[in-house]
Amino acid sequence: MDIDPTAQFSLSAKFDHTFPIGVHVGPKTYVAFEARILTHDMTRGLYLHTRVGANCFIGGRSLILPGVEIGDNCVVGAGSVVTKSVPPQSLVAGNPARILREGIKVGDFGRFRDADATEAALAMAGLT
Repeated sequence: MDIDPTAQFSLSAKFDHTFPIGVHVGPKTYVAFEARILTHDMTRGLYLHTRVGANCFIGGRSLILPGVEIGDNCVVGAGSVVTKSVPPQSLVAGNPARILREGIKVGDFGRFRDADATEAALAMAGLT
């Protein structure tokens, strides 16, 4: 597996062990709980490289299918099934995953740039 040392992932995230050489996760990317990154399809006899770029967030219980490439600075919504490659700076969600927004701006680990301000405002209002 090619997982950058700065990438983080939940202990329940699963990376395909059938074709582990095909797993590629970029720097400062976060793979959330029970997300799965697949690299093989036994029904079709496929063994493909699956890539997740830099500064991405892969939501909980999402599924990235074999051969998919997720560009840098992307967010994959929780529970999504990603069947096609995703261009950089995109927000995708759903089953199958579709692009909801393009040109998004995220920081490390796919965190939206205004997330700190939003979190601080909620704390000030006593809502956290």
